[in-house]
Amino acid sequence: MTFSTLSPQDIAQRYHQVLERLYRAARTAGRDPKEVRLLVVTKGQPLEKVQAVVKAGARDLGENYPEEALPKIQALARPEVRWHMIGHLQRRKASIVVRHFHMMHSVDRLKIARRLERLLVQEGRVLPVLLEFNVGGEESKHGWPAWDPALWPQWMDEIAEILEMPHLDVQGVMTIPPWNPNPEASRPYFRRLRKLRDWLARRFPQGRWHHLSMGMSHDFEVAVQEGATWVRIGTAILGPRPGTPSPTGG
Repeated sequence: MTFSTLSPQDIAQRYHQVLERLYRAARTAGRDPKEVRLLVVTKGQPLEKVQAVVKAGARDLGENYPEEALPKIQALARPEVRWHMIGHLQRRKASIVVRHFHMMHSVDRLKIARRLERLLVQEGRVLPVLLEFNVGGEESKHGWPAWDPALWPQWMDEIAEILEMPHLDVQGVMTIPPWNPNPEASRPYFRRLRKLRDWLARRFPQGRWHHLSMGMSHDFEVAVQEGATWVRIGTAILGPRPGTPSPTGG
């Protein structure tokens, strides 16, 4: 069993250190730490590391690619573990999410919402989801364009249609800010997402807009200060993953 330079004990220690940092950030911001949930990003990590972090106490795990996640889900087979889709979803992979994932943080367009709704009808289940918005204006990022408030009314009809889908339980919003090693550089984007969430809540009071999924290994404390309810953390707990790091992960 290979953990690169991290043993199961190292992973457990790093997991609890991140939890403590999260709780401390919440308390400093005057928030109840129970309002913030830790999503451990396991994308690109071997099953052994996933098993180690689950043994340490993790219950919410995030993956970017359904086909990569499926063998881990089947091998782990732990009913108390909840799997979250956090990456851009191709339509042909949607059935994996519908059948095997607890929640999707990255509904980024109307077409994928329609696809999910059709499959969920067939499965007879409701899927909690978050809507993804591009608050930084980067062409490489997915989500509805939201870097300028003047753009927000342009996609109101699409959001309204999604909220009418009975098998998608919209619970909030998600974003990935432009990469910057300075955590403070992410703060304006986190604030923009929070303002967008509040704007949506006023216009669509029938929806549930309580979740803000934002913040990764390098900036999650700033995200907590700005209201995050989900933080997506991978590297700070499991170490670097093979290949080029993804900005969707942690």
